[in-house]
Amino acid sequence: MRACVCVCVFLFPFLWLAVFHVTDQLGNKLADRTLILYIQQTICDTRRRGGIPKELQTCLKKEVRPCHVSTEYTALEITGRDRPGLMSEISAALYELGCHVTAAVQWTYNSHVACIIHIEDGLHGGSIMVQKRLAQVQEKLESVVEAHHESGEQRSVRLTAPAPGRTHTERRLHQLMYANRDYEQCQGCDGSCRHWNGCMKTHVTIETCREKGYSVVNMRSRDRSKLLFDTVCALTDMEYVVFHATVRSKGSMADQEYFIRRQDGCSLISQGERHKLTQCLIAATERRVPHGLRLDLCTENKMGLLSEVTRVFRENGLSITRAEIGIHGERATGSFYVTDASGHDVNPRTVELVRQEIGGSALVVSKSRSCRSSREEEERPPRFSLGNLLWSQLERLSGNFSLIKS
Repeated sequence: MRACVCVCVFLFPFLWLAVFHVTDQLGNKLADRTLILYIQQTICDTRRRGGIPKELQTCLKKEVRPCHVSTEYTALEITGRDRPGLMSEISAALYELGCHVTAAVQWTYNSHVACIIHIEDGLHGGSIMVQKRLAQVQEKLESVVEAHHESGEQRSVRLTAPAPGRTHTERRLHQLMYANRDYEQCQGCDGSCRHWNGCMKTHVTIETCREKGYSVVNMRSRDRSKLLFDTVCALTDMEYVVFHATVRSKGSMADQEYFIRRQDGCSLISQGERHKLTQCLIAATERRVPHGLRLDLCTENKMGLLSEVTRVFRENGLSITRAEIGIHGERATGSFYVTDASGHDVNPRTVELVRQEIGGSALVVSKSRSCRSSREEEERPPRFSLGNLLWSQLERLSGNFSLIKS
């Protein structure tokens, strides 16, 4: 919905109470009443029973499902060791097999890659239903992903049939990266000394609240869109239950605190559990953060477009660190974050050569948006509101969870 959470509190188990202070991505107050109504409808229990009213979808004048996500076509889920040119090899193989890519999302982190690609029959359109052909697609892609892999390295290629209840694409990417153990090399700052001021790395500390039987997770990291979503995904995938939480952003930084237990009702006991949770939270916080130069694509949709674009990247020595592309009517739009093959910044001359080959009007260098500085945030005068009053009362309630360190 392109909305950002600035402050939130949620409490459990006796009463589910959640308070979210949200802005748009530019930090402004939400003014679109239909958008606010949609958020209310989405959260409400009646939404799960009856769905979003068609008239509301019409008022929004846009699709309410996540960007570039399709539930109508066969989905390919691919994980493995990242290497330059991998997306080019995958898309070229799909083109040779007569498959048209309708949407694709790729994440890379710690030399691991996960991507979800939606395909349709390139000749007749619609999803591919013939099992023999699907088996050929899977076998071909397995050979592509397996190439250059060392023994013992995890990799997978999985096809899923069209389904209206598919897991949210970004949630699924978190699950794929977690299953591929991309967190194992994660190292954040040691936050035990609480020297967090001025450090832009991710800090995670885990303590024990013996009186309440909780484990208390405190995090400090750069603030960004979807940070809360990513953190909660990690906790859920690791089968932890959140009973109480506070999240607050100020300037460029965000602080998160979670009171959690395992699903069996126990708090974290072993040091190994704490270490793994720390690594996984750091990975969940950082794996979405793009690296490299962003190139935005907008051109006519055609068979083999992704193969053509990624081939040009590969031939010019560019490596894709993150990608998201989809079709909207007769147009294909998306973005690519690229570095050179060594992970360094791309030479501007190389970028211009790539743009000329693909089409100068089709591929442009993205202009970064200006962000509100921490100084501006600190200098902003405080304003009284009922929301601020409720927040202060919830903070007082939060203080009742006294900590006794293990």
